[in-house]
Amino acid sequence: MKKLIFISLFSLFTFCLQGCQTGPVPINEYTLARAALDAARDVQAPQLSPGFWHQAEEAYRRGRLLYQDSHWDEARIEFLKAKQAAEKAENSARLSRQRSGDVL
Repeated sequence: MKKLIFISLFSLFTFCLQGCQTGPVPINEYTLARAALDAARDVQAPQLSPGFWHQAEEAYRRGRLLYQDSHWDEARIEFLKAKQAAEKAENSARLSRQRSGDVL
């Protein structure tokens, strides 16, 4: 009887732990978001495309906080948002510089 209760509790505990698992650590997303921000900064995106730049910085900041708290899935989403916004900021800044005749 005790063995049956132990097996039942162990099975229930194992089942509960499986439901708590999250995805893998988003190291690639973290790195790509950081690289996209650096590339946008290099073409003066904070000055030339402040809207997209702000979106990128905020998403990256949220992603870092979630990453530090081990919320991998949410951090991955924020890093992807940061990367997309940084790429838009970079493209917008490059276009602004090209239109003004500035050499890239």
